[in-house]
Amino acid sequence: MRTGSLMNEYFLLALIWTAWCALHSLLASLSVQRRVAAWMGQGFRYYRLFYNVVAILTLVPVLVFSFSVEGEPFFDWAGGWRLPQLLMIVAGVLLFVLPLRQYDMARFLGLRQLRGDAGTPGLDAGGGLSTRGILGWCRHPWYAGALLLIWARELDGATVTVNTVLSLYLVLGAHLEERKLLAEFGEAYRDYQRRVPMFFPLPFRAGRKRA
Repeated sequence: MRTGSLMNEYFLLALIWTAWCALHSLLASLSVQRRVAAWMGQGFRYYRLFYNVVAILTLVPVLVFSFSVEGEPFFDWAGGWRLPQLLMIVAGVLLFVLPLRQYDMARFLGLRQLRGDAGTPGLDAGGGLSTRGILGWCRHPWYAGALLLIWARELDGATVTVNTVLSLYLVLGAHLEERKLLAEFGEAYRDYQRRVPMFFPLPFRAGRKRA
């Protein structure tokens, strides 16, 4: 009886996380942002901040429900697995921290737009294409870091359910982000795609060059 109940909880967990990811992707899509920009005019400068607030507020109940679903752990990174886990955590953290020097965090948070830089729907609109630092090794270090960190945890049915949904979301999100960047930077970004991997650094990647 408990097994059936857990399966129902896992299904609901996957459904809730899928809904959150779908809402997040929808609000970030170029088509939605263009419609909102046309409707709001100068008020569009508040959109990025609104987007971040909605993402956080809707994430809270999803996390609360996730933590309420308990399953029996079947993998805990014990013994010889401890070192790979540590390496995944360190690499994941570095992939989050290193890009901070290249990313425009004020624009990412929606603060630069509040000062009147409404820009266009793309998050990085108005900025140049940076390929320095870690961005010269992988195109989406935050996505890669998130993939490493979510899997470097004790695994049970609930965790695997959430990780599977989030992994699919991160891969799809990266591809959607690529479409926006191609629309913004054109051939310069297409060349960047040819030279630099999407997620994980490949030192032997042919044709790589620094900007």
